[in-house]
Amino acid sequence: MAFNLAGLTDYVIQNAEELVTKSLFSAKTQMVVTKDGNLMTGIKSAETINRLATDAIFQAGGSCGFLSSGETSISQRVLTVGKVKVNESLCPKDLESKYTQQALPGGSRYDTIAFAKDFTDLKAGTISEQIEKGIWQGDTTSVDANLKRWDGYIKIIDAAGTAVNSNTAANIAGGPIGTGTGITVANSFDVVNSLTLSLPARVQGKSDVRYFCGWDVFSKFITKLVALNLFHYAPVGTEVSDENDGEIIIPGTQYKLTAVHGLDGTNRLFALRVSNMFLGTDLEHEEERWELFFAKEADEVRFVNEFKYGCQIAFPDEIATFKLV
Repeated sequence: MAFNLAGLTDYVIQNAEELVTKSLFSAKTQMVVTKDGNLMTGIKSAETINRLATDAIFQAGGSCGFLSSGETSISQRVLTVGKVKVNESLCPKDLESKYTQQALPGGSRYDTIAFAKDFTDLKAGTISEQIEKGIWQGDTTSVDANLKRWDGYIKIIDAAGTAVNSNTAANIAGGPIGTGTGITVANSFDVVNSLTLSLPARVQGKSDVRYFCGWDVFSKFITKLVALNLFHYAPVGTEVSDENDGEIIIPGTQYKLTAVHGLDGTNRLFALRVSNMFLGTDLEHEEERWELFFAKEADEVRFVNEFKYGCQIAFPDEIATFKLV
């Protein structure tokens, strides 16, 4: 004889005490610009970035007299913030019919939600992801609900039309590289080096020059770098960031290549001074301030977050950029 279990379904252990949350990436660009660039606060709608430029005209010396020459100009670029809010309502009673009922307190009314910390951590991380993406890919004409809130660096730089294009035959053997080929492991080293060849002379050698690319391009570059077996170049010590977090000094240069998720899938690279990058908000870290509360009149728990955010570049002509043709 043996057990007859045909009338039973397989048992799956339901762990009501634990949820597994998805992987999230941080707003790395925000951290870089806040640390070494420019964060403008107190912006309710828009604020100007005031630029000063001057020249110096040499004249023949060795004689008396004064002849004015040259020009000093003051100009502006406007940083406009987008106004964003994140609202979500949650009905704890929806959890009663699933395994999640085990995480509910006794009784029929609930003024909190189960897994509150998991939920708020995940929500805050997801907001951070969307900010990182918006910093680069934001476009107020986009149909994407998250990208249409403010203009990001890509749109701002392209609209100015003064950045130096590095994707040329002069910079890349067999170039320019088209969309049909794309950025590959084989050409990634040339793609990155094309930025060095295109970097405007006035910013070459500046200590805050940094190259930005997506993690997809960064991975190809590292793969190619290893394959090249540059035995005379060992990226160790100060040549790699302390965190080893998607950053490396480009061989033969003093410039750091930084991978940011905001450029993932764009096939775009940018080389510029971090001091040329501006972020604007009303209150610093406002996007990290949220509230989770019980709305008694609706018998539900609500998540509320609201912030302002925007980007700008002071001197678009001091940038080298790679874009497929």
